[in-house]
Amino acid sequence: MSITAERLGTLLCGVGESPIWRRADKAFYWTDIPGKTLWRWTPETGAFAHWALPQMAGCMAMRGDGWLLAMEDGLYACDALREGEACLPRQLAAVAHNAPGMRFNDGRCDRQGRFLAGTMVMDMGLAWPAGALYRHDARGTSVLLDDLIVPNGLAFSPDGRTMYLSDSHPSRATVWAFDYDTDAGMPSHRRVFIPALPAGRPDGAAVDAAGCYWICGNDAGKVYRYTPDGRLDRTLDVPAAKVAMCAFGGAGMDTLFVTSIRPANAAPGALDGAVFALHPGVQGLEETASAG
Repeated sequence: MSITAERLGTLLCGVGESPIWRRADKAFYWTDIPGKTLWRWTPETGAFAHWALPQMAGCMAMRGDGWLLAMEDGLYACDALREGEACLPRQLAAVAHNAPGMRFNDGRCDRQGRFLAGTMVMDMGLAWPAGALYRHDARGTSVLLDDLIVPNGLAFSPDGRTMYLSDSHPSRATVWAFDYDTDAGMPSHRRVFIPALPAGRPDGAAVDAAGCYWICGNDAGKVYRYTPDGRLDRTLDVPAAKVAMCAFGGAGMDTLFVTSIRPANAAPGALDGAVFALHPGVQGLEETASAG
């Protein structure tokens, strides 16, 4: 069965990332990293809204009625966003990066509300494994994993006991699974979950209600669905090669929202950088809000 990807509006993001469905607002939110912008789309009205940010935000999570933003030099809290009002983040935790020219990239909360987010060197051509995966909760901020180039694809199984993580740099392009201690918030027993995608590099991901892992195939214009035992069982086409991250939402949690990246050499008329909605016939899981 063919699934049509509906383009939302006419906007084009430099790097569209971290889409989140907020049920209370009946809206999707996401960030354009180089555009230093937080976006919102409300399906009921088709309306878009956006807020300027003082730094690039690689990922975010709900926090109370506001947001937790992983930005260039640390983690920030932002109050509830209202149209016409500025987003004025305040720092929760500073991060001492392992190299110059780094920022946060992909991240989300585990099922208990701990915020996990990875860092990367912005110049991917350097291929520096200076990235790390951080955990932030009420106890503070600490490093869980290091030796990462471009951490991506972070997601958790429905019971929270399996953590997924990829490194989307072309030299690695692998997705791992970990056992995840839900009491301690610690991953262990790292193993290869997807050694390589059929086409493209692993980017952002989501998990559905059946525990299947949906991963964007960057450079391939695909979103792949893998069963918990690592079997590829579905492939969706998106009319943009550089798909970045996907998330479930909508009233029935059955809309798959997909962001993408617009490279500097994008051809005129190319849809890279656009955002899309698909209806694959399955339900997703709501994101857990930050408890820290």
